[in-house]
Amino acid sequence: MRKWMKLLMVLMTLSLSGCGYNTFQTSDEQVKASWAEVLNQYQRRADLVPNLVNVVKGYAAHEKDVLTEVTEARARVGQIQATPELINDPAAFAKFQAAQRDMSSSLGRLMVVAENYPQLKADGVFRDLQAQLEGTENRITVARKRYIDAVQVYNNTVRSFPSNLTAMALGYKVKPSFTVDDEKAISTAPKVDFSAPPTPAPAP
Repeated sequence: MRKWMKLLMVLMTLSLSGCGYNTFQTSDEQVKASWAEVLNQYQRRADLVPNLVNVVKGYAAHEKDVLTEVTEARARVGQIQATPELINDPAAFAKFQAAQRDMSSSLGRLMVVAENYPQLKADGVFRDLQAQLEGTENRITVARKRYIDAVQVYNNTVRSFPSNLTAMALGYKVKPSFTVDDEKAISTAPKVDFSAPPTPAPAP
C-alpha cells in the first residue's frame, strides 16, 4: 500500500510539473515581490512630498495652484488601498496607475516653479530633498521594469499551452501591467536637475 502511495505521489508531482503548476507558483511569488518593491518606492516618494511643499512654500507661498495640486495629488494616491491583491484587479490597478501618473506630473510642475526662485534652489534642505527625489524616481523606474518583466513571465505561462489548462482549472488569470501610455515614464526617470534651465516644450 505504501509503495502505491509513493508511486501516486511521484506521478502527481510529475503531472503538476509538466502542466506548469510549479512555474505558476514561482512566477506568482516573483510578481508579488516585484510589486511590493514598486509600492515601497512610490511610498518613499509620497513621503517626500510634504517636506518639498513646505520648503517651496517658504520661498514661493503665492504659487498656491501648484502647491495645492501636488498636495491633492498626494492625497489621491493615499486614498488608494495599494494592497498585494490590487494586481489581480485590472480596474483598481488602472486607478492606481492614473493616480501615480498625476503625482509625477504635479511634481514635475513643482520643479518647474522652483526653477524661478534662485534662493530656493540654493537652499540646502531643498537640494537634499531634490537629490532624494531624483534617487527615488530612479528606483521607481527600476522597480517598475522588474515588475513588468515578472508579469510578462507570469502572463505568458497563463496563456501558453499546456499551462493554460492549469490556469483555467485553478483560476489563474493574467495580471495587469503598466500601459503603453506610460512607456516614457517607465524608460526614463523624471529629471529634477537644476544645473541648467528647463528646455521649453516644442510648439504644437
